[in-house]
Parts: sequence; C-alpha cells; structure tokens
Amino acid sequence: MDPVTQGALGAALPQSVARRGKTGLAMLCGIAGGMAPDLDVIIRSANDPLLFLEYHRQFTHSLIFIPLGAAIVALTLWGTVGLRRGWAFREVYFFTALGYATHAVLDACTSYGTLLFWPFSDQRFAWNNVSIIDPLLTVPLIALVLTSRLSHRRWPALVGMFWVVGYLSLGVVARDAAQEVAQQLAHSRGHRPAVIEAKPSFANLLLWKTIYEDDDRYYVDAVRLGREPVVYPGEVLAALDIARDFPWLGKDSLQARDVERFRWFSMGYIAADPDFPNRIIDIRYSLLPNEIRPLWSIQLNPETQDSKHVSYLVSRERGAETVSRLWTMIRGLPL
Repeated sequence: MDPVTQGALGAALPQSVARRGKTGLAMLCGIAGGMAPDLDVIIRSANDPLLFLEYHRQFTHSLIFIPLGAAIVALTLWGTVGLRRGWAFREVYFFTALGYATHAVLDACTSYGTLLFWPFSDQRFAWNNVSIIDPLLTVPLIALVLTSRLSHRRWPALVGMFWVVGYLSLGVVARDAAQEVAQQLAHSRGHRPAVIEAKPSFANLLLWKTIYEDDDRYYVDAVRLGREPVVYPGEVLAALDIARDFPWLGKDSLQARDVERFRWFSMGYIAADPDFPNRIIDIRYSLLPNEIRPLWSIQLNPETQDSKHVSYLVSRERGAETVSRLWTMIRGLPL
C-alpha cells in the first residue's frame, strides 16, 4: 500500500486505544511504526536488479518480526525525541508496535504479495481486495486521524478503524463478485479454469482486472461491477514456455535462475513479451485492466546469460488517452 495510507492506518490503531491527552504521541509513534517496514526498499544491488524484489515485503513484513521491528523504531524515537520530552519508553513501544502491526496486513490486501510467515514460508500473500492506491480509503482515514489528534479524543480514530475494516471487507465482496462474472465469461468460451484471479484496477473497487489460464494461455479481461456488470473483453497471451520462447537459455545459467526468481515474485503470472524480444513480463499489472501491457518486466541477454543478471525494466508512461479510457471503464460506459 502507499506510504500515506500505511502511516494513517498506523496512527489510527494506537490513537483508538490511547488515553485522553495521548493521541498526539500515539499518532506520531503509529505513523513511524506504520511506515517503517517499507525501509526494506533500501536493500538493493547495482549488480543484481532483482535483489530488491526478494527483500521488499520480506522479513520486515513478517508477522514474527513485529516485536523486533517495533523495538528498533521505538528506540529510535525515544532516543532522538522521547528522552528530552520525558516520554515513557513503554508507551512509545506500545504505540509503535500497534502501528507496525498494521503494515503487513494492509499490504497483504493488495495484489503485490507479502511474506507474512517468513522465514517459515516463502508464500506471497495477496488477497486482492484493494488497490495499491485508493483515495476513497485513505482520505477519510486521514481526516479522522487528524480529528482525533486535534480533539484529543480517541473515538474519531476508532471510527477510522471501522472505516478501514468496512472498506476492505467491501473489497472482498467486490473481488468475489468480479471472479464470479469472470467464471461465467470463461464458461461461455468453453473454458474450465482451475483458478480465476480478480484484482482491483487503479484507485477504485468498481473496475476489476480478471486473469485465468486455460490450455497454457492467459486470458485477461475487465469487469465493471454494478446492477448489470459490464465486461470489457481483453487480450490473450501464451504462458511462458522456456523451451519454446527462449531455446537459447541455458537451464543452469545465471539468467535462467533470475527467470525463476521473477516467476516467484510474479506469483507465476509471466509470459514472453510479444512486442520486445528476450523480454519477460508480469501480466498482473497494467493501467488498463483488459490489457496485457506490463508495468514491469525483465530483459534477458543471450550474450551474457552466464555472467550478468537480467535487467529490470519499469514502464509507466501512458498518455491522456489511456487515462480517459480508464475513466470510461470505471463509469461502466462502452469504449
């Protein structure tokens, strides 16, 4: 989830249990705790572009790491500010730990994947019930957190917690409804997929990207929920087949191992890029939900497959026409 939402939710939980006069301290500690796990993004390597994919949302997001992560943040706050102001470390740690505890659970509600049970499991949990950025979730929450701080009362923060839980629960209902529509669409095509994924499109719970696999091909469509759901048929792409798509890639080469790392990160949803040779894409994400136009991919090089890691590419440049089409689909209008 975006850092602003993480900080706001991190503040709301400790504020909702803080005594009168402590909402300011609870807010500060909660914001710090709520945002701190994402400091794992500094773990990078100039020689290995995929290293940060392995460590982002890994140990700092594990449920078992919460007490230690919160202690590090609390000690930093207490040592730099708390000692001068006479804060009790026990209170600082309590509020910080509550804020820290909200982070991984909220991240798991998105589609990216979070290692909640590291080091016991490398499963990436992605519940797909909220977008990475959703103003309708975040803006009311920020308003309630600030109200709690200014009024020195905890009830606005408690309302904020109920708002978040309710909104995320609505996301679960919407996700399941989108999957049901996608199931009907697949059956109408004569397909019987074992798994259908529905992921919210950018910043809303109305428009969903659906993905399923049949006969080693991915089918990507968009579903706009409503009294009468609207389906925007999308694209079809063959799932990655190394022997077919990259016959030159050595099975035990460095870049072959990188492909498997990228497959794990992408939760299996990878394919050869139809537009660029020697490129593999993560089909889970695209600005338009009925497209297979990835936000990130990896580039292989047959000349350096044993000596150099793959390149990691990010592509988010889209014009006003794309944004206009997205808005049209969110409104449920024909393209």
